[in-house]
Amino acid sequence: MNQAANAPDDNFSQSELDKFGALAQRWWDPAGPQKALHALNPARLGYVASRASLAGAEVLDVGCGGGLLSEALAGHGARVTALDLAPELVKVARLHRLESGVDVDYRLQSVESLALERPESFDVVTCMEMLEHVPDPGSIIDACAALLKPGGQLFVSTLNRTPAAFALAVVGAEYVARLLPRGTHQYRDFIKPSELAAWLRDAGLQLDDVSGLMYEPWRNTARIIGRTDVNYLACARKPGPAA
Repeated sequence: MNQAANAPDDNFSQSELDKFGALAQRWWDPAGPQKALHALNPARLGYVASRASLAGAEVLDVGCGGGLLSEALAGHGARVTALDLAPELVKVARLHRLESGVDVDYRLQSVESLALERPESFDVVTCMEMLEHVPDPGSIIDACAALLKPGGQLFVSTLNRTPAAFALAVVGAEYVARLLPRGTHQYRDFIKPSELAAWLRDAGLQLDDVSGLMYEPWRNTARIIGRTDVNYLACARKPGPAA
């Protein structure tokens, strides 16, 4: 494990936090700027739920945004802690928790700092659509690994750095179809599965699966597929017997 997890306070981009914080008030609007995220959420949840037992599990959602996945995980019986560094998003997530009645512990905190406080505390850690927005993704992976109990599982989703991803996720989604606000993604920050696999190995995790995640804007739905050249999900496990 590298030493980035010991520097908890500087692994973020303020411009990225400001960009997503500006969307906070409409985060839970299924027809708003995060329309695609609402469509992706059932597929993301299904991927996690099909590979991990959520009922009664201690689950951490890293980069939780306004809490879409966090609440869905809690709805499956998990005890959910959720982190984000955008104050506007944490505020909206907490307000929506009051409306929905779903119990989630939302924290304005970095995953690296939580790893120093609560190592080996979680059965499942999720980190969805976040790694491509931070300066040091490997530090995030290290911290997630430290937070997992032996036998625990990490679930990640991100964008592949391919021409297809540039065409669909940047040009198509942001400029042609206008499904996402312009500037949501920077192609240079997309992550190849081989790069993610290397960070997972360095963090002491075993990669179990990589699957594609396809968004179908004409139906506003998403599904798991075999191709990983645009969006993809990965599941990794911390060695050791499950608690």
